[in-house]
Amino acid sequence: MRSAPLALAIAAEELPPASDRRGPRSELWRRLRRNRLAVVGALVILIFAAAALFAPLLAPYHYAQQNYDAIYQGPSGAHWLGTDALGRDVFSRLLEGARTSLSVGVLTQLLVLVLGLSVGTAAALGGRHLDNLLMRLTDVAYAFPDLLFIILLRAVFGGSLFMMILAIALVEWTMIARLVRAQLLSLKEQEFALAARALGASEMRIAFRHLLPNSLGPVIVALTFGVPQAIFAEASLSFIGIGVAPPLPSWGSMVQDGYQAVFAYPYLVLAPTLAIAMVMLSFTFLGDGLRDALDPRTRR
Repeated sequence: MRSAPLALAIAAEELPPASDRRGPRSELWRRLRRNRLAVVGALVILIFAAAALFAPLLAPYHYAQQNYDAIYQGPSGAHWLGTDALGRDVFSRLLEGARTSLSVGVLTQLLVLVLGLSVGTAAALGGRHLDNLLMRLTDVAYAFPDLLFIILLRAVFGGSLFMMILAIALVEWTMIARLVRAQLLSLKEQEFALAARALGASEMRIAFRHLLPNSLGPVIVALTFGVPQAIFAEASLSFIGIGVAPPLPSWGSMVQDGYQAVFAYPYLVLAPTLAIAMVMLSFTFLGDGLRDALDPRTRR
């Protein structure tokens, strides 16, 4: 165990010169702005998020309103993206579907963060026996095929939107748990953690004051990449008919509804497919930018 003066000296050597110190948030934003694709991705995400948030105000019709006199009408001034087989306005349903799909993506990752962070932290800091137990449970959960496991959970828990979010989260938490565990095990042996122990800090204080905050960078990047994965999982479930219950639309269910008439009325599939592709690509660009901005090896 190092003495307190030696620990303080080591900690002081880790600090950059005063002229080079900047706030972590401003430094992150400055580095993120350099990546134009990440900025464009963030703007696209904000546009979709705003459209989803204000969907009831922006939609010209109610998403479930049917008009049998306007079945399969092409894009026009009255219906910007046309109508479907029941005469429902595609643009209104696209806006409401954005609320569903983005809610699934974001809320799923919040649950993934809670589950993965809890299991990963307990495994890394709870001792060898607890680590072995939790990691074997993680391996078992990871071994199941994702889509089949989600279908099984949907059959057990039911068909509500929250249950679908829970089912997807119960599949995707394993990667975050492994990532958090690996980060904490590595950070436990770093000089700043050893210096804190030498100064008398408790293990709990070291974990929550130093280890966890320093491990969140890769976790945030992983969660950013996880949002489009959850949206795609929801779209896949809705496409095969076990997604959100009608008449609530999602982008996946809209693709499924228009698939049978895709050759005669391609706009029914084109609009939700482009929305899924744009959101997934935007989150991918943003995740790449965050990864570069948070990576200390790319700093000047």
